[in-house]
Amino acid sequence: MTRIAPVHAPFSPDIEPVLAELTPAGMTPLVLFRTLARSPRVFRKFRAGALLDKGPLSLRHRELVILRTCALAGNEYEWGVHVTFFGPRAGFTEAQLAATVHGAGNWDAPEAALLAAAEQLHDTTRLDDEAWGALRAHFDEPQVLEVLAVAGFYRTVSLFVNALQLPLESYAARFPARPSGARNMS
Repeated sequence: MTRIAPVHAPFSPDIEPVLAELTPAGMTPLVLFRTLARSPRVFRKFRAGALLDKGPLSLRHRELVILRTCALAGNEYEWGVHVTFFGPRAGFTEAQLAATVHGAGNWDAPEAALLAAAEQLHDTTRLDDEAWGALRAHFDEPQVLEVLAVAGFYRTVSLFVNALQLPLESYAARFPARPSGARNMS
């Protein structure tokens, strides 16, 4: 059970249009959004930091950073929502999705650099020279700044989800079982 109850329909006039904008037609707004809506100020600031618009990273690269960041933080909720809504468009295979949770996987050099960055940022909030060099070999300055912002934002999302103990969305993907012999890269 979530520690702060989400708002339920009918939504207040100030929250309803915001939730409608964020929610596909015919779906209930995400528990995360409905819970943050308990504090209009926090919800407004949270939305202001969102990075799901067209930025300098490709959809696939952005989602790779989000998925690994959420998995490392134990955030099955947001990982599952992103796999469900963006995974097919980003072109991930089932094996690649599993690797975002359990580590390893078969990635090209730019994707491996993004994963290494997400892991170091999670573990240390820093990038060593090797990880920085790998990022810069494949991404320009605006893209690298976007990687940092995406990793930081989804670390914050993970903090909200985990601290509030939000229930998983019924339709969202779940963390895959660990393949036998696989080791966690976190």
